[in-house]
Amino acid sequence: MSGHLKRIDSIESMAVYDNFQWSSSMRDKGNNIAECKKLNILYGRNYSGKTTLSRILRALETGYISDKYNSPKFQLTFDGGSTVTQNSLKNHGQIIRVFNEDFVRDNLHFIVNDGQTINSFAILGEDNTNLEKEIEENEAKLGSEEDKSGLQGEFLVANERFKEAQQDYKNKSSELERKLRDKANKADSGIKHNKSFGDANYNVTKIRADISTVTKDTYSVLSDEQVEKFYELLREELKPEIPESSNFNLQYSTIILKAKELIEKKIQASEPIQELLNDVALENWVRTARGHHQKKRDKCAFCGSDLPDDLWEKLDKHFNQESEELRQDLETLIGSIERERSRVPNLLKINNSDFYSNYTADLDSLAGQLSTISTSYIESLDSIKEQIEKRKDNIFTPLELNEPESVEENLNAIRDSYDQIRIKSNQFADSLSSEQSEARTALRLHEIFTFITDIKFEEENTAISALKKSMDLAETTRNSAKEGVVTKRKEIDNLKAQLKDESKGADRVNDYLNNFFGHQHLSLKAIEEIPGDESSGYRFEVTRDDQKAFHLSEGECSLIAFCYFMAKLEDVETRGNKPIIWIDDPISSLDANHIFFVYSLINAQIVKPEKYEDDGETKERDRFKQLFISTHNLDFLKYLKRLPGALNKKKSQYFIITRTNQVSDIKLMPTYLKNYVTEFNFLFHQIYKCAHAEIECDANHDCYYNFGNNARKFLEAFLYYKYPNSMEKGDKLTHFFGDDALAASLTDRINNEYSHLEGIFERSILPIDVPEMKTTASFILQKIQEKDPDQYSALLQSIGVEDI
Repeated sequence: MSGHLKRIDSIESMAVYDNFQWSSSMRDKGNNIAECKKLNILYGRNYSGKTTLSRILRALETGYISDKYNSPKFQLTFDGGSTVTQNSLKNHGQIIRVFNEDFVRDNLHFIVNDGQTINSFAILGEDNTNLEKEIEENEAKLGSEEDKSGLQGEFLVANERFKEAQQDYKNKSSELERKLRDKANKADSGIKHNKSFGDANYNVTKIRADISTVTKDTYSVLSDEQVEKFYELLREELKPEIPESSNFNLQYSTIILKAKELIEKKIQASEPIQELLNDVALENWVRTARGHHQKKRDKCAFCGSDLPDDLWEKLDKHFNQESEELRQDLETLIGSIERERSRVPNLLKINNSDFYSNYTADLDSLAGQLSTISTSYIESLDSIKEQIEKRKDNIFTPLELNEPESVEENLNAIRDSYDQIRIKSNQFADSLSSEQSEARTALRLHEIFTFITDIKFEEENTAISALKKSMDLAETTRNSAKEGVVTKRKEIDNLKAQLKDESKGADRVNDYLNNFFGHQHLSLKAIEEIPGDESSGYRFEVTRDDQKAFHLSEGECSLIAFCYFMAKLEDVETRGNKPIIWIDDPISSLDANHIFFVYSLINAQIVKPEKYEDDGETKERDRFKQLFISTHNLDFLKYLKRLPGALNKKKSQYFIITRTNQVSDIKLMPTYLKNYVTEFNFLFHQIYKCAHAEIECDANHDCYYNFGNNARKFLEAFLYYKYPNSMEKGDKLTHFFGDDALAASLTDRINNEYSHLEGIFERSILPIDVPEMKTTASFILQKIQEKDPDQYSALLQSIGVEDI
């Protein structure tokens, strides 16, 4: 049902429609939301809001709505999901034709202003057989949306394929977009909320820019060590300046020179004691003992013997001043070596905590080198000391210094490397902010790289690109098919333009007036705007017996207006385009015969399929896409039930428009009114509603106010068939209800008070007595059940109420 009107979703601030909502009002017995069908029949009393609905549809036809409404709002939904509001009246793409009083006013001025002409219109001429055949052939090629044939069918199929491809592309793109959006700014896990990345304004645009960066060949993926290093850098805070080491003045060169000098120095005793020269241990013992005895003892502390008088002189000549000075110099040098050795552990203190984390690796390496070389340095000093000790023990014997390998240069190199790192670390403090910014960028890009790897971004993009190509191809095919439809329609319009004949429009109206309504004297006449010049166009006039007609009756105006509308459905803009048609209460001021003829005309010229020839075969096609007919007349409603498809639940839908005080509502038509379609059933239902309604409910006051007329009309019909003789109406009431006081009171109220105000004007200015209404309604039902239970049961069934 492509292009069909499905629902009038809502109406606000339009006449008697205040806040109408289709979804709440239009529910079937299963609580499902009902929708419009191909044939739609609406029933409502006068002033219930039928014409307001038709004006909404006419606004979709004309593209504008009356400025008499104060801020009107409405929404309609068409098949396929497209919607139309008061702000988008032309967004439906359908051909719509509406018959209502506005159509009459705009096209048939004579009805509003007596004597004025009627707008002319062109229909297809009758003397152009070849052109009509060509039009039919082109229309066959154009095809229809209903059965998806021809060019329109190709377009519909291509359009569906495009929509599917478009939806697939949108779904895939949206899925990837959602992932990017979540990664960019989802609470807790998004980059936007990660302080390490430091961008509170991060969004999808930025993540796409980062993806572009990390997918380039120039991007290098970070190792785990680099990632950890950057995170350590982000944890850094500004550190104090590291001072220069002041304890690294090595004495090795001085020591080695002095050691060589002393160890290799040659000295001689003045009168050496050979025995001591031969025995170093003995010599050392003697030198030591000398210190304990000279000028202190006369006897040997070891053996107790007297010391010789010349002993000290001999020893002084052996241990002369030069040897003692050498010995003292050697002792001094040993002290220097020991002091230097003790300084080694504190030559260079490497504290990683003083430096920024990005120098940790270099410092660790430097500390390892320092430890190794410091050990070698100590070993060198120990070697020198050992040689000095050896010379000291044999003071008169020069030795050759076995010089160990020097590591002084290596130690100085370590110190220089340390100073370089120290200087860099101090300088790094000045660039810490920028370095951390670069670290954040590197970590963010690494996070993006990991993310696109996890979601297989490249594969996703490839799939989206393929779907985009499919969508573009489907769109090209769709546009080509659409262009074919547009081109073909233009060809048909051009052919129809050659067939335009405004004079035939009046003839078609006259055919309807004469053949359907039997008005031989009343007709339309096509008059050339410039006599003798057909190209000047035509105007229509109403004539009676070939004379311009004046003072038409309301019934004649109604007939001409409706016949004009029916003929206009044959104009070149409408015929063959399967319009959505809305006919609003077309039988105003018509008698019973004319009501039937209006029904017959609708049936014959709209509802019944049109026959046409195709390759020598007679075929049928619908003249309309969707039909809406509203009426206040129950007889006309009864006739409408006879329309083809009217009883098919899949093709037809019935609605009732009810008005309570100043507000109207649209609902599905009650079963009794839809199935039986008689005023008699309707009136019985109104009495039943009054008898069973809740007194305090405002929604029921309409049945109380209308009760008098409804009861009177129902009883007139009921009693006429009950007593079809010449008995007076009052006698029939008394005869049926009884002659007790209540019956008499009821008869008087029904005949005089409830349905008339003449003579009892004061009732019109007083509130109605609702309890009396309910009591009277209940009494009527009780008496019908008592006198004729079978008919009462049948009446209940007719309004959908089970007899208890």
